[in-house]
Amino acid sequence: MIIRFGYVSHALNLWEATPAKTTTFARYKKLGHEAAIKQLHNIAEMNLQRTRRIIHYNIAREIHLYRFSSSIIPLATHDEVEWDYIKPFRHLFEEIGELVRAHHMRTSFHPNQFTLFTSDRPHVTDNAVQDMEYHYAMLKAMGLHNESHINLHVGGAYGDKEAAVARFHKNIKKLPGPIKKQMTLENDDKTYTTTETLDVCEKEDIPMMFDYHHYMANHTEDEPLSEILPRFYKTWDRLGLPPKIHISSPKSEKAYRSHADFVDADFIRPLLKELKALGTHVDFMIEAKEKDRALSNLVEDFSKIRGVKRVGEATLDV
Repeated sequence: MIIRFGYVSHALNLWEATPAKTTTFARYKKLGHEAAIKQLHNIAEMNLQRTRRIIHYNIAREIHLYRFSSSIIPLATHDEVEWDYIKPFRHLFEEIGELVRAHHMRTSFHPNQFTLFTSDRPHVTDNAVQDMEYHYAMLKAMGLHNESHINLHVGGAYGDKEAAVARFHKNIKKLPGPIKKQMTLENDDKTYTTTETLDVCEKEDIPMMFDYHHYMANHTEDEPLSEILPRFYKTWDRLGLPPKIHISSPKSEKAYRSHADFVDADFIRPLLKELKALGTHVDFMIEAKEKDRALSNLVEDFSKIRGVKRVGEATLDV
């Protein structure tokens, strides 16, 4: 069984490489439209150049998974800011996409927690659609819109999960079909359990993004990994891609739901044991504060386990 490892957004081993530099709407108004648009262009161009640099770094390090920053384009979805954030940077988007495809990298986006489809307020759903369209537009500019995924949580429960889930199934119909086709849904650490998320995924034919840390923080006795994982795998069947799993470990017992700087290999070992028994290739997206450094440490820690063979800088044969 092959496990590939990736990380989120920032390559901390690179100097001055944050791809998420931004500005505020207050600053935009203060500058005036012409100067503000120029600043937005400068920031977006810098973020895209740094994203390209990170992709080159990933290629050199044999890292096959990467999550783009959602903040590449500043103020892209702000109601009072209208600007073309695709055409001026098409060459950069295309170059990033060409690198990703040429090196068979698996990429994704993960919009923030306000992008949800369970609200009873129409403007919240409209904003969610707008945010998904923004992420999809970037993927389309890169030529990755048929292969990359945009990951969300089911959303809030608002005191009534059954009603909220019903709203999800209703509101998701507002999302254009091609964008929904690239969606994944992730289980929560507080609200929607793995089983509840799987129920939604199976009904909507959406692949599930299994978060092991969230599962450990929010599961019941009737959700053993041995039963959850095969259902989770099945949601990926139509895509022909390895199922994708988010990996992190608790910051402390007190702050159990918070992500630690690195990933504790012992925390992940029970999952590793279950995955090995099933024998299906999977991809691990590391959600630790130390990002690419955490990836390197975890791969090194796992490679010391008996029966685990390192077959690349960020790939293991278990």
